[in-house]
Amino acid sequence: MTDMTDRPPTRFSRPGHGWQQVGQQLMSAASTVAGRAPRAPLPVGAPDEVLAQVAAELGPQDLPAAGIGEQAALNRMAQIVHEYGLNLTHELCAAHLQPPPLSVAVAADALASATNASLDTYDSGPATLAIEEWTVQALARLAGLPATSGGVFGPGGSYSNLLAMLIARDQAGAKRGIDIRHDGVVALGDPVVLCSRVAHFSVQRACAALGLGESAVVTVDCDDEHRMVPSALSAVLDSLEEAGRTPIAVVATAGTTDFGTVDPLPLIADIAYERGLWLHVDAAYGFGALFSDRFAGLLSGIDRADSITLDLHKVGWQPAAASLLLLADTESFSSLDRSVAYLNPEDDLEAGFGGQLGLTLQTTRRPDVLKVATTLMAYGRNGLGEMLESCHELALHAQSRVASEPQFELVSEATLTTVVFRYLCDELDIDQVNAEVRRRLISSGTALIGRTQVRIAADGEPRTCLKLTLLNPETTADDIERLFDEIVRVALEVESEGLAPAALNVGVAHD
Repeated sequence: MTDMTDRPPTRFSRPGHGWQQVGQQLMSAASTVAGRAPRAPLPVGAPDEVLAQVAAELGPQDLPAAGIGEQAALNRMAQIVHEYGLNLTHELCAAHLQPPPLSVAVAADALASATNASLDTYDSGPATLAIEEWTVQALARLAGLPATSGGVFGPGGSYSNLLAMLIARDQAGAKRGIDIRHDGVVALGDPVVLCSRVAHFSVQRACAALGLGESAVVTVDCDDEHRMVPSALSAVLDSLEEAGRTPIAVVATAGTTDFGTVDPLPLIADIAYERGLWLHVDAAYGFGALFSDRFAGLLSGIDRADSITLDLHKVGWQPAAASLLLLADTESFSSLDRSVAYLNPEDDLEAGFGGQLGLTLQTTRRPDVLKVATTLMAYGRNGLGEMLESCHELALHAQSRVASEPQFELVSEATLTTVVFRYLCDELDIDQVNAEVRRRLISSGTALIGRTQVRIAADGEPRTCLKLTLLNPETTADDIERLFDEIVRVALEVESEGLAPAALNVGVAHD
């Protein structure tokens, strides 16, 4: 018999030495960009130019017959990403709910890849099953959910919302003695899901994917602070029932994407309970408020939800994806139960060899929980809360700058870390100017800010606005001042040119 230790060396990565080799390769790749000039938020140039440069770096779109070697390939990718990618660590990067990830989370994410574990069955990754259960329970307790609660990680908030709507649909069927698996959606009659008119579009997508159709989503009016109006919810429910439609779930939002605002959860929970409806809280953005004593009160009433979506790749500073669906009662996962002969036969389940196949639509499921558990262990609730509070202070500073200058209009005040505003001008179309200002900031590599549309007047059309989503705790008040100086400078440039979109000055990135 050949001694395994006497095998000749191989030119391939040896899986048995994966963790050590990964560390060495990453260190080497990092050295290829070390010492280079600090990166702007985005590369300089129009999008088609930048994408063409990346394509040129990669070479012909043919699979090479012979590779260039592992380290050379990794070094090349590191260089491409450094020169042409997104730099979330830059202090003027403030467009989306996309934070600079914590280094400890990045390292733990690499560890998750190195293990290549899966959470579907015990024998696909025993340690990670226990780690996910620990993390789920810790976050469920933070939300105030009962001892019956449970949850599952997934590949993003849109997926978690889809899973929540699937479970809500199946639970609505179960209440009426309908097995959706066998009887189908039609047996429910004309099912309806309610959410506010500024809820995330993934609610409509989820209903479409589940065969209900996007028209199954009925939106409810919001108040001036972009929060669902409970009286309007009750009125819509009354009208739906009179029309013979079947409400099955109410989706409340805790942290709207554009404004960070939170629906009045206690009042909505009262209505859902009285009507016997599933209450889902989409807290993809806002759940992180629970890390802070200062902001936890915003989510009062979340403990009454049947299901909660939270994304720690937003307020949690995790590499994407780190999304979790929490359920108040794990029995609600029952419609997802599966016993598959080659994965989790009944006798293996009875012997304790099960996993989480019956909690999700996924089979192979990466242990994204490793980075989350590591971060919670490293920073604790207080550390993450301090980061949120720092970002909120930045938002307040931005808000005060907007309010102090006549050329700006404050559209929405900061609830968490987001500020919405617009630049005002007399001679040109304000919507076009604001859109062009953002494009020029991006193409020049100066700054990355967001945009959205808001109905500023109750009876008016949605208007184009600028948006700052501030999720870098290391950004300073001086950086915010510099950002607004750049916005004003570029806006005046656009005005002076009479809004000529083609005239982009992208030659120099401004520091």
